[in-house]
Amino acid sequence: MLLEERLIKKIAPVFKFSLVLAFILSLFLGFLVNVLTLPILLFPLFSGTLYSVKFSKNLPRLTDILGVKNITIALTWAVITALLPAFCLVEKEIIPIIAIFYFFFLKCLVNTILFDVRDVEGDRISGVRTIPVVFGRQKTKNLLLILNSTLMPWLAFSYRSGLFNQYLLVLIFAIAYGYWYILHFCKLEKIGESLDLLVDGEWIPVVMLSAAVTLF
Repeated sequence: MLLEERLIKKIAPVFKFSLVLAFILSLFLGFLVNVLTLPILLFPLFSGTLYSVKFSKNLPRLTDILGVKNITIALTWAVITALLPAFCLVEKEIIPIIAIFYFFFLKCLVNTILFDVRDVEGDRISGVRTIPVVFGRQKTKNLLLILNSTLMPWLAFSYRSGLFNQYLLVLIFAIAYGYWYILHFCKLEKIGESLDLLVDGEWIPVVMLSAAVTLF
């Protein structure tokens, strides 16, 4: 067992308690701001339950349908990141909200599929049907490149609409970085923990670059 796994197992009760406490506090704070934030804050719980539970003997669980796991995770993050901040705005414009929603949905979708690329051998042995298991590494790489490429017309539309122009450099970096790590990790036979650092940690340079653009 890896050191990280042993550590997580050791502090599991504390982790679970902290998770529940943080969730309750988020609901309370959301209620104080706007009661309409509650459905958004509850969305991860709803989507996770819908994804995991088998509601009928005649229907497959969503977890058994190819790609639904990736879409569920990406949708959950996109709903939170796009809709929750909108309640803090005096004027709520639908186009920027949709644009933000698509950006985060697409980035998270690419990332979740890329993590399945790392786990492809274990999933294949376990009989888990993921996109890389079904289509193979090369076709999955092509799919990820196509998905990431949809951000190019998204960026052109956003720029022509006057959206996020201050952060144009940041968005270009995020798209280019996406191309890089797709090509980099899909060519590796064995993908280690660097995937967590470079993909989950993508937002560290993005936030730093955004802060620099804002300040200077």
